[in-house]
Amino acid sequence: MGTVLSISPATKKAIEAEVTGCAPKNDKSLKRHSMFVSLSWKKLVANSAKKSAKKVTPNPLPSLPSSHVDHLNNENVRKTEEKKLKAPIPVPVPTVPTRLSSVQKQSSSVSLVSPRRIVIQASTGELLRCLGDFMCRRCYKLKELNSGEVILWFRNIDRTLLLQGWQDQGFITPANVVFVYLLCEDAIEESIDNPAELQGTFQTCLYLAYSYMGNEISYPLKPFMIEANKEVFWETSLAIISRMSAKMLQLNADPHFFTEVFQDLKNQRDTSESNLDR
Repeated sequence: MGTVLSISPATKKAIEAEVTGCAPKNDKSLKRHSMFVSLSWKKLVANSAKKSAKKVTPNPLPSLPSSHVDHLNNENVRKTEEKKLKAPIPVPVPTVPTRLSSVQKQSSSVSLVSPRRIVIQASTGELLRCLGDFMCRRCYKLKELNSGEVILWFRNIDRTLLLQGWQDQGFITPANVVFVYLLCEDAIEESIDNPAELQGTFQTCLYLAYSYMGNEISYPLKPFMIEANKEVFWETSLAIISRMSAKMLQLNADPHFFTEVFQDLKNQRDTSESNLDR
């Protein structure tokens, strides 16, 4: 789109004179015409700059009614929920312990059954009789020894400690009798042929049992010690502790081991009775 600029003859002459360097005679008319040309030229440049700077804005989108927009939003929410419902739900797979997997690899003919629990019952009097029978059978050289005498040694010491106030309740219980048997089975030797030696060794075992299993902090030595064997008493105590310390701890910590010793003590009565029947 072009613009036509009309210039008067006088103006044209003024421009030519300005270009050639020849000044016209009438300066006032020249100045007037030159001012008009410069103003017209500036206005033309300004109009063209405005047209070039004018931005073309795209046609705006037609506005939708609010009800239609709500409908589209609801549709989008419904489609999203349907996708979530159709998506597969991950199921956690349980891990199998190594021990269980090794058991499953065994032959199907082997039945996985827990070991049968063995229940052994015996009264305190019965276990004391079993302990006395064991002592009589072990010390076979002492022909006059009987189980009642061994039980009497045990009961006299327990009664003395009660009467003297060293303990508030009796020590003789099934568990404590089993503990005494564990020590006597190690300390009592078959070569004993003196009743005093046997009583001294047996009462040394009782002292260790009271010290280890008793309810009191400490016990006196006099009820357990025979005056004639003080040095032998301590030597025997240290020897028993050195040999039996681990088993004494195991008896209290391992129920299976306690059951074995319990059953062994109970079998002492049955064995002695079968021998007497013969």
